[in-house]
Amino acid sequence: KGGLPGETVLAEITRSKARYDQGVVREVVKRSPLRVQAPCAHFETCGGCTWQDLAYDQQLIFKRKQVVDCIERLGGLTGVEVLPAVGCDDSFWYRNKMEFSFHVDPGGDFTLGLHERGRFDRIFDLQQCYLQSEVSNSIVNWLRDYVRREQIPVYDVKFHRGYMRFVVIRQTKRTGQLMVNVVTNYGEFPEVGRFVSELRQAAPEITTIVHNQNGQKSNIATGEQETVLFGAGYVEEMVLGRRFRIGANTFFQTNSLQAERLYRAAFDELKPAANEDILDLYCGTGAISILLAGMAQSVTGVELVAASVAAAKENAALNGLVNCRFVESDVTLFLKELGDNRQFPVIVIDPPRAGLHPKALKRIIEYSPRKLLYISCNPATFARDVREAVAAGYVLTRVIPVDMFPHTMHIEVVGLLQRS
Repeated sequence: KGGLPGETVLAEITRSKARYDQGVVREVVKRSPLRVQAPCAHFETCGGCTWQDLAYDQQLIFKRKQVVDCIERLGGLTGVEVLPAVGCDDSFWYRNKMEFSFHVDPGGDFTLGLHERGRFDRIFDLQQCYLQSEVSNSIVNWLRDYVRREQIPVYDVKFHRGYMRFVVIRQTKRTGQLMVNVVTNYGEFPEVGRFVSELRQAAPEITTIVHNQNGQKSNIATGEQETVLFGAGYVEEMVLGRRFRIGANTFFQTNSLQAERLYRAAFDELKPAANEDILDLYCGTGAISILLAGMAQSVTGVELVAASVAAAKENAALNGLVNCRFVESDVTLFLKELGDNRQFPVIVIDPPRAGLHPKALKRIIEYSPRKLLYISCNPATFARDVREAVAAGYVLTRVIPVDMFPHTMHIEVVGLLQRS
């Protein structure tokens, strides 16, 4: 970790394997010409932007190589064209959502910020993050000062006591709306009226403030009980001309502007027809279904999480769509119940990082759609699943990598499989 191709380094070996060693760079003896000065003061500490010291154009090259390697080595496929990775216009300030954690120090004080690199048990005090706006940074710094001044107890994950747990900031890119979601342990928020008033004075850009209470021992920034303290309790974002309502606990693509490029690339590959019925599996909150509804005869989205299905239905209604429906179901079970019903010549899949469950993949192949559009956030599981589809008679001619998360190792891929 910490080295770039072509560099000579002094490294500490942290793990030895039969065929390779893993280590951490302690000193760079000979620098790579690809290395740049990371602008973030927290770069050496933070676990977020681990590639910030690599020039962005080179990041895109290495991400494409990662995709090629997965397709050839894990997928066993040759002759598949991998296009250059689609980069962001601005590789900073791109996130519409950030989660910041409160943490009790061993000395009794507290920090508010992000996880230290490689440590899930430590949070450093964040002053400025280059992934979200300066307004977001100012809110985090104000909140830290407010909690310290008012002596509000910070939650201790070891002893499961205290109050303040997280602050989650959502700021939309197209509409400019801003939500502050404060996640605490159960109990009344101290002087809540004064808190809201002072926070709004500190950041007039805020359009809504939400309070979520979470008493679970698991350290996640979601709430079991929600109270709207100011505004509508949600923000709305525009993506490719469609409006999406995003609540405090709603999943939504964290890079709105690049999501438009991802979806454009996917739809350009798919070329949906106005007389086609499309099945969208693992549809989440319905973004792909809703965007496809204007290009197809009908779209049916399938999702297991009830809250996501409810959000998808709300967003479809918000956009006045009547040819878009959502079903709460396990994907494998839904495909089994379809049986011989061949209503859907086109299937879109956007599964979690783990990829398709073997039974789900088997059902999809047995259903035998004419076109299968696969969107993935994990090139390795994408390659694994595509290998099975190709063995069953599908053809993959090219893959489009799309960079949703600059300065990290992550890359999304789009691939269209067609029945031969």
